[in-house]
Amino acid sequence: MKTNNIGVIGMAVMGSNLALNMADHGYHVAIYNRTYAVGEIVVAENPHEKLHLYKELPDFVASLEKPRKIVLMVQAGNAVDKVIENLIPLLDQGDIIMDGGNSNFKDTIRRTKEIEAIGLRYLGVGISGGEEGARFGPAIMPGGSKDAYQYVQAILEDISAKYEGEPCANYMGTDGAGHYVKMVHNGIEYADMQLIAESYAILKHVGSFDNDELASIFTSWNEGELESYLIEITAQIFKEIDPKTGKHMIDVILDRAAQKGTGKWTAEEALNTGTDASLLASSVFARFMSSQKDQRVAASSVLTFDAPKVELADRKHFVEKVREALYASKIIAYAQGFDLLKHASEEYGWDLDFGSISRNFREGCIIRARFLNRISDAYGSNPELANLMIDDSFRDNLLSYQGSLREVIALAVQSGISMPAFTTAISYFDAYRTADSSANLIQAQRDLFGAHTFERVDEDGNFHYEWNQ
Repeated sequence: MKTNNIGVIGMAVMGSNLALNMADHGYHVAIYNRTYAVGEIVVAENPHEKLHLYKELPDFVASLEKPRKIVLMVQAGNAVDKVIENLIPLLDQGDIIMDGGNSNFKDTIRRTKEIEAIGLRYLGVGISGGEEGARFGPAIMPGGSKDAYQYVQAILEDISAKYEGEPCANYMGTDGAGHYVKMVHNGIEYADMQLIAESYAILKHVGSFDNDELASIFTSWNEGELESYLIEITAQIFKEIDPKTGKHMIDVILDRAAQKGTGKWTAEEALNTGTDASLLASSVFARFMSSQKDQRVAASSVLTFDAPKVELADRKHFVEKVREALYASKIIAYAQGFDLLKHASEEYGWDLDFGSISRNFREGCIIRARFLNRISDAYGSNPELANLMIDDSFRDNLLSYQGSLREVIALAVQSGISMPAFTTAISYFDAYRTADSSANLIQAQRDLFGAHTFERVDEDGNFHYEWNQ
């Protein structure tokens, strides 16, 4: 019987491409799919001498060298538990199960405990980059049993994306750390996409730029400090023509954006850990609002607003203002994402390496961008950095660009254009730099109606005042 180096269960798009990636790197890969015909199609369409399909799960498991290494690429949730349940009787002590799907980190924590308790090893592996990344090099975020990682490290590094020769695959931490980092990656991705969409909205509706001009603007932006995968594909999108209608493709796509849950999990975790990730959360809420298309259309003729016409004296200057606003907001989005990682690291005892995480994001994943090197440098200079916004480099950008962000938001409000991510970004910036906030009034209110006590500026401790004397 053939001895395979690793096995992959689940031959949908991500699983099949990941298996082919491994095979391309010289590994003998056993593949299995519950519906055998799906695996047959993968093999028929992608003949590869190192890819080996098995019809029965016991044969698949038996073909693997020990300790067995099995990657699950199945739908998150109950399906993962079911596959694990079927695998356990076939495995030996020390064998390794790796979940490469978008599982909730809490499920990964639970599964790690359950599987390690019976002598097996478990890794929750965040994988980013979509279909193309899985096939040719994703960003990989493994977490879980540290002693298991040494057996799969070479494989994960080989198949990962490379940034100047450095693998975008680093061990994140114990149990659910890998899936948590992937979740936050997706939360930042939501914010990045929403900020770009809001830039598009104001350029289109206030600047009156057409799609060809927008393609040129985003192409130019991608040649500077905003260089990133998302800016690159945005420029491409504005160039595409719909073969059915001859119109620009962007103009025939409905303005209703879906979401698969990781953004929502990020917002929930911000609440659970007491972290202000309001910009990331606002991007999730914006998708919820986009889904209410029928209500929005009906409301547009009832909740009317006659926006004053804006005459731009210098369109080129306006584009630069929007660019600076976008870059400043992008810094704030990443600041919130890494702040959430910092709180989670303390909450779950992971000891996350933020510099390593930022380096992991530099290639292969959706949020890959030029300025991730600056984040790595920031944490390299100060691993205990309280917030990215106060790093010298990012602080200088924010101080230089905050005026543009405020101007763009004011113009959007005056024009009746919804920009929840931009407005939340500046609100977070202003809240973080406020030495004396209005929260003293909230403390007083809570003490008056509920005797919840308050703190004083001149004494330590908790105090109560008889307000209704």
